Amino acid sequence: MRNHHQFYINGQWVEPAGNARLDVINPATEAVAGSIAMGGAADVERAVAAARAAFPSFSLTTREERLDLLARIGAAYKARFKDMAEAICEEMGAPFKALASTGQVGSGLAHFNMAATALKDFTFETARGSTLIVREPIGVCGLITPWNWPANQMACKIAPALAAGCTMVLKPSELAPFSAVILAEILHAAGVPAGVFNLVNGDGPGVGAPLSSHPDVDMMSFTGSTRAGKLVMQAAADTVKKVALELGGKSANILLDDADFAKMVKVGVLTLLTNSGQNCNAPSRMLVPENRLDEVEAIAAATLARVVVGDPLADGTTMGPLANAAQFRRVQELIATGIAEGAKVVAGGPGRPEGIERGFYTRPTIFSRVTPEMTISREEIFGPVLSILTYKDEDDAIRIANDTVYGLSGYVSSADLGRARAVARRLRTGNVHLNGAQLDLAGPFGGYKQSGLGREWGAFGIEEFLEVKAIIGYGE
Repeated sequence: MRNHHQFYINGQWVEPAGNARLDVINPATEAVAGSIAMGGAADVERAVAAARAAFPSFSLTTREERLDLLARIGAAYKARFKDMAEAICEEMGAPFKALASTGQVGSGLAHFNMAATALKDFTFETARGSTLIVREPIGVCGLITPWNWPANQMACKIAPALAAGCTMVLKPSELAPFSAVILAEILHAAGVPAGVFNLVNGDGPGVGAPLSSHPDVDMMSFTGSTRAGKLVMQAAADTVKKVALELGGKSANILLDDADFAKMVKVGVLTLLTNSGQNCNAPSRMLVPENRLDEVEAIAAATLARVVVGDPLADGTTMGPLANAAQFRRVQELIATGIAEGAKVVAGGPGRPEGIERGFYTRPTIFSRVTPEMTISREEIFGPVLSILTYKDEDDAIRIANDTVYGLSGYVSSADLGRARAVARRLRTGNVHLNGAQLDLAGPFGGYKQSGLGREWGAFGIEEFLEVKAIIGYGE
């Protein structure tokens, strides 16, 4: 049992102000895996005060000092790699070998390394005539991270904030908090100065709201649902602080008529199923030419048949459970809605996979004959559910792809790279993958429309944690 009933504040583990506790559930077994203390406004106050006190000195550290700190964090992270993977497997169900110990934990380390790479050549000062343009740390930052990619989402905020010279208070998801405790131990072992990083566990109303509204917090960086992101913005409004948001998505995967369908349909299905479909940038809408629909259905169904759903600790498992009970209920409800609204079930359907009676496992499901007006085509499902839609021509595909309140990611496949590039330029989304290209951690990650504000990763992530100052007459 993992029981963590203290918070990390001002360089040490301290007792919370209250006595509230929350059981953490293993989604593979539905058994209690441990518990955490649940913080409140008094804990937030203490953590923010520590971050505020640490800011004047840490903000003046040199580039070289921060690079050395990031290097020490990377070394300490590597030493706890297996611990992090075991925690993530247990808290949110990622298959240990196929995902938790590779993509999940590996992405966290990659963000610390990428922040260091970006920091080496980052330009903090630029002269324009007699004016010096200075980019300096914004101050105390509140960080709120989700349960679907715990190490990744914590690292892609903490690493650039440290690189920029900011101090911070982290509220991880209360549904997947174990990895955050280990990360706090990593940062402590690496010698992060007291008060620079602080951890308070809790839920949105108890910790997220007082953190977002706190007058001594200069910036909020939030990753999660669009609904919750709006609440962060509202709470932050009275103090007019900067808010960076990475929110939901309903990304289109356009297969143009000259694409390699045998390859790219398979890639699209498997990309969607990564992390049990719990990815904000998942290619959840596959757009295909009307005359290729039967072929696409057959390839998609054959691909799905090779997916192994089961125990995250088993060697052959490629897809684990959904991360929590609420997400399981939501996905089941939306699968039922898709059926009720007339979509064709190509594979999968309601309920758990055959032979599984316990755990938040769901059958990976492919719907076809989906129309743009259907609920499963418009709402973010955040699960292993693919909607296949048809288009008449290229313009129609682009229109359907852009007909959404979201704009986080997009995917385009074509034998003609120039054609794929042209379509990508017309998509209203923060990033576009051409012909199955993987994510680039040096590039910006973030969305248009209700998918968020601002950008993360690499140099773009560092920029988010900086203010811009003009010192006029500096060169006279």
